[in-house]
Amino acid sequence: MLRYPYRGRKMARMAHQFTTSHLKDSIDLFRYTKRLTERSMEQCPDECLFLALDEESNSIAIIVKHMVGNMRSRWTDFLNSDGEKPDRHRDSEFEEPPKTRAELLALWEQGWKCVFDALEPLNDADSSRTVMIRTEPHSVTQAINRQIAHYSYHCGQITFLAKHFAAKSGNWTAITIPRKKSADFNARVASGQASQR
Repeated sequence: MLRYPYRGRKMARMAHQFTTSHLKDSIDLFRYTKRLTERSMEQCPDECLFLALDEESNSIAIIVKHMVGNMRSRWTDFLNSDGEKPDRHRDSEFEEPPKTRAELLALWEQGWKCVFDALEPLNDADSSRTVMIRTEPHSVTQAINRQIAHYSYHCGQITFLAKHFAAKSGNWTAITIPRKKSADFNARVASGQASQR
């Protein structure tokens, strides 16, 4: 377990593992992205989870609600039904966000459960199977890559906002390599004391 310097939380470190399996690496990347984003949200003051920077921006809570709507739609019955479910109302994902940190995090976990419940039973032979998204055929590999890109995009937005709000109160700790610490980090990776994931 690693101890991160904020809030005294211990978190398991997922070490990078060499693999030629797209599926395994994709699941690992999803877990890594989820964990980094959670570390940024932990540092964001509660009230700021619900603030938008301007009229055209979304709050962290709205971004989470949208991501979860996408996750439920894309990953429920993943191999058998279109990833854009008929009961999904995407526009409503940008309205009426969760009201508390606890509600937001519960929603977040529900969404990621959909992702991992769909992916973990798969094997590499499933990669070439065809799934539909908005009536367009995708290989499983394409569908996974599409969602890695989509979730990384939104997790970057969440981290940007969390960092903005936490830094304003002087309470931000880097979630990856701190500024001016690249050489130190590289040395720790080379010596086996740290991992890139």
